[in-house]
Amino acid sequence: MRPMENAKSKPRVSVIVPLFNEEECIGLLVDKIFHEMRTLACSFEVVLVDDGSSDDTLVLARALVAQNPELRVVSFRRNYGQTPAMAAGIDYARGQILVTMDGDLQNDPADIGAFLNKIDEGYDLVVGWRHKRQDKLFSRKIPSIVANKLIAHTTGVPIKDNGCSLKAYRADVIKRVPLYAEMHRFIPAMSSMVGIKLHEMKVRHHPRQFGESKYGLSRIYKVALDLLAIKTILSTISKPLHYFGKFAIVFALVGVVATLFSVSQNSMIAFSISTLCFVSALIWLFWGILCELLVHTGDKLDFTKLSRSRAGQ
Repeated sequence: MRPMENAKSKPRVSVIVPLFNEEECIGLLVDKIFHEMRTLACSFEVVLVDDGSSDDTLVLARALVAQNPELRVVSFRRNYGQTPAMAAGIDYARGQILVTMDGDLQNDPADIGAFLNKIDEGYDLVVGWRHKRQDKLFSRKIPSIVANKLIAHTTGVPIKDNGCSLKAYRADVIKRVPLYAEMHRFIPAMSSMVGIKLHEMKVRHHPRQFGESKYGLSRIYKVALDLLAIKTILSTISKPLHYFGKFAIVFALVGVVATLFSVSQNSMIAFSISTLCFVSALIWLFWGILCELLVHTGDKLDFTKLSRSRAGQ
């Protein structure tokens, strides 16, 4: 991952665009973004993140740097996926307000100004809603509708379009949100952990002009697993010992009942079940204690500095 920089001062806005095999549209995309940002007349930078493209996307991006001093390029040696690419762009971005968007020209840079206005009104996160989505019905739109309803119900964050990449954030908020796996779809839910003021607004969505979509039905199981992880995180973030302790108590009670039955009936099967339940209860309790320690002390201990100080002794 190698950043190319040529802007010295910190801008007000950073526009972050993950790219994967978008050689046909990268030039037009950059032109549209720069046109919109110069119209808004605010200091800005554009961070292009090449996610290990196998075509000439990176070559063209680097060529554009010489023509646009506000442009920065970050490149991966191989393809890691949209979330790591977005996380890298967020990490390298220097703006006070960060705007993320797709690199296939389906998101419209002309919506950026409205997003910035909402941030200026006091919102921490503004989420785009593709209310007239220009995608295939059965492979993209229907699975998206089902997934969004499920995500909203599970996380308690009522967002209609979690999959829209066009979002604006206060930098000090999004840089505190951990992003991994396919978590870019759950940014509103993850951001709720740090306490935010959120707004969702309708945005334009255009048909894809070049190439083909990089996403299909195969992503469904990834979303399901990530949703399970998010639900666990949101449920345990404040008092993890209480959450895991419930399971420990259930297994312990079943173990007590199985033990009494094994004593009264001299049953080895019941004894084996009671042993298994007590061990399971201890495991759940252990996980609760471990998570409790991580939640309440993990953010206060800098193990990197600690290891360096010990190495210097």
